[in-house]
Amino acid sequence: MTLADPIRFLIGLALLVWGAERLVRGASSFARRLGVPPLVIGLTVVAFGTSSPELAVSIGSSLSDRPEIALGNVVGSNIFNVLLILGASALITPLAVSARLVRFDVPVMIGVSALVLLLALNGTIGRVDGVLLLATGALYFFLLYRGARANHQAGPTPGVPPKAASEPTTTASSSGAPVRRGPAAGGLFRDILAVVLGLAFLFLGTHWLLKGAIAIATALGVSPLIIGLTIVAAGTSLPELVTSIAAAARKEQDIAVGNVVGSNVFNLLFVLGAAATLSGGLAVERETLQLDLPVMLAVAVACLPVFFTGSRIGRWEGLLFLAYYVAYMTFVALESLAPAVAPAFKAVMLGLVVPLTAVTLGVIAWRQWHATRRERGSGEPV
Repeated sequence: MTLADPIRFLIGLALLVWGAERLVRGASSFARRLGVPPLVIGLTVVAFGTSSPELAVSIGSSLSDRPEIALGNVVGSNIFNVLLILGASALITPLAVSARLVRFDVPVMIGVSALVLLLALNGTIGRVDGVLLLATGALYFFLLYRGARANHQAGPTPGVPPKAASEPTTTASSSGAPVRRGPAAGGLFRDILAVVLGLAFLFLGTHWLLKGAIAIATALGVSPLIIGLTIVAAGTSLPELVTSIAAAARKEQDIAVGNVVGSNVFNLLFVLGAAATLSGGLAVERETLQLDLPVMLAVAVACLPVFFTGSRIGRWEGLLFLAYYVAYMTFVALESLAPAVAPAFKAVMLGLVVPLTAVTLGVIAWRQWHATRRERGSGEPV
């Protein structure tokens, strides 16, 4: 390790924070100017942008001698996104959840996760499967676009003056003739520039932080396995992590939650679809089929009752997500470092902790649903 490594790490961290702040600020302003809900921007522009590292890694590995890395990258990132990113964001501030997410986007995430698991049951995700995923992704993107367009035609975003959102202003010249100005165009350009710069600094910051962190960990004697399970595995999800935390800190809750859900859908449909299509097929290892893919699906399913209860993700639910991420990573580490202990840990988690959590979330969701029906029946506002 040289002096440049900790310096590179600190600069990378600073670039990540600054890039995330620019991205969130530009994306939220862009949404308000065009009358597009911030949730849609989070599901598309922000989610697709922050998922670019996963896309680059998966396509690169699919064209190399180890295309199966692409599947592990996508599955690991999706688990990381929900459990760690949403958990950390909810600890900063409870996250309000849009009804649209509960009714459409989260069920899409669950359905796509189940589809990938079904496609993997034969031990491979082939080229035809990849084309199917890409086609499904195109359909999802079209539905998002149509919904955003319908919202824009319905009227401007509340709190945004119509002229600031879409119309140029008109002033008088010295001769009395009207002169049309276009502050909206200039504002849109600044917003787009902020988004582009934010993404660029996110990618550069991710590269520098990872390079410095790996060098520091190696010099401190941390094993390559632990580096892979922590720094490298989470590396491609750093943009999503920092962006969602920055959005939560700025009270842009739709962007924080939409970024995670949109990134997971993008990873499964576009990243995995492109990797399978380009490589001709991705091999699915037995451990991935028996553990990681079911965990990814379970995490997606868990979002539905969590999001539904009170239409928010509370701090205790964020803490629950973080605890499950620690448990998952602990099992992965035990499976490699202490194979004799791993089965007992797995039995306790699957036989006791997970069922208790599922029952608790189910009861809370049922009580919330029952209370909502009662309020609607009495005519009270929901």
